Amino acid sequence: MRLFEDEVTLGKGLNDFTAKNKKNLGLVSLDVPLISNLDVWVNIALIKQYHENLSAYKAQELVLRYLTRYSLEDISNKRNHALTNRERFCAMLLRAAMVRDSIVVIDRPFTIIPDVQDDLFIYDSLKAVDDSFKECHIFDYLWSKDRYRMIDV
Repeated sequence: MRLFEDEVTLGKGLNDFTAKNKKNLGLVSLDVPLISNLDVWVNIALIKQYHENLSAYKAQELVLRYLTRYSLEDISNKRNHALTNRERFCAMLLRAAMVRDSIVVIDRPFTIIPDVQDDLFIYDSLKAVDDSFKECHIFDYLWSKDRYRMIDV
């Protein structure tokens, strides 16, 4: 968890972290949206297809297994605009986790899922796929601290 006082320091912190971890970075951010003209499963599968030469069939099977962990297999053929905020967050998280030895970075999660009041949904989502990434870092503003169940940062 990395909390920042303002947008400038958060942006700098995120840029510095991204530069140091470029090879394995899986970013969950509104600045890196799902590709709007592709189905959810393709958005997620592209990483494995491109970097590991996985066939479309095997990539789709893999994605469906992960979506099943969230009970979201029914969104596999939907496009970004048809998703709820929570579905979009899960799809973006899965896409980030597809990077080999992924270091997942979640950039201001409450901007992606504004209807979520605390971190329970975020951590439940991470726990469901925690075997698919190496580590996770959340970047957010200091004023969001109370939305996370932490005593001290």
